[in-house]
Amino acid sequence: MDQIPFKLLVKEKFPHLSAGQKKVANYLIENLDEAVFKTAFQIGRKAEVSETTVIRLSYALGFESFSKMQDRIQEQLLHPAEIERFDNNYREQPDENDPFTKVIESEVHILRNLLNHTSIQDIWETVDVLLQADQILIAGHRISHAAAYWFSYTLSSLRENVYLSSPAGDFLEKFCNLTDKSVVVVFSFPRYAQETLKIAETAKKHGISLISVTDRLLSPVGSISDITLTTEENAETGTNSMASVISLLDLIIAGIYEKDKQRIKTRQQKLENLYSSYEVFSE
Repeated sequence: MDQIPFKLLVKEKFPHLSAGQKKVANYLIENLDEAVFKTAFQIGRKAEVSETTVIRLSYALGFESFSKMQDRIQEQLLHPAEIERFDNNYREQPDENDPFTKVIESEVHILRNLLNHTSIQDIWETVDVLLQADQILIAGHRISHAAAYWFSYTLSSLRENVYLSSPAGDFLEKFCNLTDKSVVVVFSFPRYAQETLKIAETAKKHGISLISVTDRLLSPVGSISDITLTTEENAETGTNSMASVISLLDLIIAGIYEKDKQRIKTRQQKLENLYSSYEVFSE
């Protein structure tokens, strides 16, 4: 057991823990550097369980006592090389031709490009437009639908009147309710779907503000949008990076939260109360 990193040990044992022990385990994993010097009582308060539950977790993980578990965590925090040696027993060091290394390096390159001055300006402009809109209609077809769905779901937790156009084809019914203060957000990545381009062209024709999230400035939707957010303009990749798209959207969400914190907190509290009442999520 001593050779297994603490996080992997918790992952292995997690399905067999009690509800209270799982709360402690989650707290420990997320706050190892802080919790490692706390008492069982202090950890219990943070995890909202009893001191006894914390101690029982150490037994459930195979330690003789809470202090033995804490010693193990301290040892790994102070000697991270041990974890690296453990990992090396299961995988070889990737060389420069390793396909996974290439993917990670490409992702890092793309994410760094998101922080250039022009991109940041466009992101803040997008934040302002989305905050001021009376309605937001989001669309994306085929490979782009996943990102559109993620953004609509996340954005709807921050503000009202956010709608997702279904791939089944309900755009016109939702579009007819928009006003000159509304915004259409389209997602379009190769191979570009004709349905998405038609939606973008319809928005422009009727004078609705159009924001596109796409791979390059001069993509079919990018070239006609009021704001074009790109993820891979200078990237030499054979596939589209979903990670970079979600990271870009995360920046937008963070900007919206930063500018409208109080109203968002009130809305999210109402949502949490509804989630609890209808038992939407398993804790």
